[in-house]
Amino acid sequence: MRRGLSAFTLVGLPDRAVRESRERVRAALLNSELDFPQKRITVNLAPAHVRKEGPSFDLAIAVGVLVASGQVPQEALDGCALVGELSLTGELRPVAGALAAALGARRCGRRSLLVAEANAPEAALVEEVEVRGIPSLGRIADLLHGRWLPSPARARRPAPSGQGPERPDLADVRGLEDAKRALEIAAAGGHNLLMIGPPGAGKTMLARRLPGVLPPPSFEEALEITQVHSAAGVGEGGLARERPFRAPHHTISAQGLVGGGGRPRPGEITLAHRGVLFLDELPEFSRAAVDALRQPLEDGRVTIMRGQRTLEFPANAMVVAACNRCPCARAPDRCSCTAAELARYLRRLSGPLLDRIDLVCQVEQAATLELVGARSRSGRSETVRARVLAARDRQRHRLAGTGALCNGDMDGRLTRARVPLDATLTGRMAAARDRLELSGRAHDRVLRVARTIADLDGRARLRESDLDEALSYRLHGLELLAA
Repeated sequence: MRRGLSAFTLVGLPDRAVRESRERVRAALLNSELDFPQKRITVNLAPAHVRKEGPSFDLAIAVGVLVASGQVPQEALDGCALVGELSLTGELRPVAGALAAALGARRCGRRSLLVAEANAPEAALVEEVEVRGIPSLGRIADLLHGRWLPSPARARRPAPSGQGPERPDLADVRGLEDAKRALEIAAAGGHNLLMIGPPGAGKTMLARRLPGVLPPPSFEEALEITQVHSAAGVGEGGLARERPFRAPHHTISAQGLVGGGGRPRPGEITLAHRGVLFLDELPEFSRAAVDALRQPLEDGRVTIMRGQRTLEFPANAMVVAACNRCPCARAPDRCSCTAAELARYLRRLSGPLLDRIDLVCQVEQAATLELVGARSRSGRSETVRARVLAARDRQRHRLAGTGALCNGDMDGRLTRARVPLDATLTGRMAAARDRLELSGRAHDRVLRVARTIADLDGRARLRESDLDEALSYRLHGLELLAA
């Protein structure tokens, strides 16, 4: 700030929303009965080579002007970070990414964070940073002068189990025991799943009941989920208590599915991080969108390059897909599809994507007696979830210190180290690999599924039956796609 003709300049690659903060800051200061200095003001947003986006810089810019003009003491801001959007009246509005801001403040060694009152419960999830909710710019001036001190914000914890909304129960799905078994294995090991069957057989019903059998997220996983949703502006403000379930329409673009755009935004695979991404009618998705999922499914993250910067979004999600056997979707004895039509339909399924699917199962129409029979009690979600929790607990102990949380997270090196095979199983697997022409990736994925099956049974060592069942899902799926 220096003498000269009145001017307000922002430097450091601000976007339009940041440049417009000049008018918001000016009006907010005057309407809060604070002075706006009639001098040459230059605001430097460092580092200069990183593009700045969004209105979350308003509060820091306004307080910077107050400090530079001597209206508030600079020492009162030692160890403090500020994030918030200003209205023209001086009130603080919430911004997206409050949790990410709190994590950034902790990473930079800041002791306190000042945010809008609506953002305070979310930011307070980071315990090492003292978060205070501020209603207006005038109150910040009172705080920095020591005339007012709000109470530290408290984190909004999830409701205890059983107090949330009722989830669909797996017992509502009549019959389909083979598909339910595949769903349980997928949930227990975090594996990708493809269901093939006629319309109305129950594929979507099964997929929408998957969150009810998945284990609740740990505190660290809940923080990751909340941070992603907060940055994308889709969260509820509190700590996530359930794993996300995303089901985009098949008309979605590749950028919508994996992220991107002129102003890079996270896609559906990132919004499903630590949860489930359901792709209904998989062949109807564009080939570009489906093929864009290859790298995220392999690496658990999405890397986007735009201009002079590289962005990385987390994308460790289970992919559950569903499709029909043929374009007409009729029973095999009434199918009217020609060989050319069937080949054209199957070409829509990306081969490299199918190679990353761990389980492929056929979902047939349930028998009439099963549809009208009594509701099963043994197949309830809470019963299946108990078995899934026990299997995940065994995996957590076995994979402690590796960075993997379940069998589906293991890479090839870790799979060979944590899924040992004796001579009999090695020979059986070698024969199956030659017979089915499995790729190296498919070989490792079969071993992970077999390990999950053994975990569900509570066994430390694999059996031939575990390997055979894992191969049957792979073999069954290949036969269906080749038929």
